[in-house]
Amino acid sequence: MKLKISFKHLDHTPALDQRITEKSAHFEKYFHGNISVQWLCWVHNDEHWAEVKIHGPKFDFFAKASADNMYKSLDLVVDKVERQFEKQKDMTRNKLHKEPYGSPKHKAIRDQIYEEEQVYFEDWEERTA
Repeated sequence: MKLKISFKHLDHTPALDQRITEKSAHFEKYFHGNISVQWLCWVHNDEHWAEVKIHGPKFDFFAKASADNMYKSLDLVVDKVERQFEKQKDMTRNKLHKEPYGSPKHKAIRDQIYEEEQVYFEDWEERTA
């Protein structure tokens, strides 16, 4: 994993550097292999901004967030990237399994259950009326 950290209008402190390195380690859990992570942190109008760009062989993720301190904005950015990854993973999973119970056997079972429920509810309506 290649890690690049940049600061604009903000002092580069070892504590921030360590925190960003820890947050980047979270990405290794999701993205295996050769990835490039670029962080940019800055302050504008008393708001602390953080953005991250993650480039991989078959994906690109980007997130930006602001908060009243830099540590909160780093947490928000990591949460956003994790949500993007989960959404991408769900879309891929749904594309592979478009109709999870789409086999003829499952369709026949579903139709049979539906017919039995209709008969049951019709009998129930007659008994209660």
